[in-house]
Amino acid sequence: MHKHASTAQIDAVAEGDLDEPVVMLNLLRYRETAESGFGVDGMSGEAAYREYGRRFAELHPRFGGAPIWMGRAGHTAIGPTDERWDIAILVRYPTRAQFVAMFRDPDYLAIAPIRAAALEDSRIIETTQLLPKT
Repeated sequence: MHKHASTAQIDAVAEGDLDEPVVMLNLLRYRETAESGFGVDGMSGEAAYREYGRRFAELHPRFGGAPIWMGRAGHTAIGPTDERWDIAILVRYPTRAQFVAMFRDPDYLAIAPIRAAALEDSRIIETTQLLPKT
């Protein structure tokens, strides 16, 4: 399952315009019970992810990552029928450089295992704006 970004994946994101804003589409499937050994023992995956979110919020000023939309994921209308997500979140970063820096920051890397412990599977997909703002 996909719970960690590889160095190659972050390097690929860094190849874009570093001054450009990005919105990351996060698709999350929680574990029933979080993996133990990461400070969230005994918690549900959802509760463990909330703990990760609380800690991420403390780092927010450094990276600018701010959720702009969050909702429950429903049925897949087009795509694999066996792929299921619990939550979809759009997180806006003022610059691509800030997103990339987050994945290289020791403070973020210290809390990332909580995210992985909470999730059975996930995706983070980079998006950039095509249409002008209205």
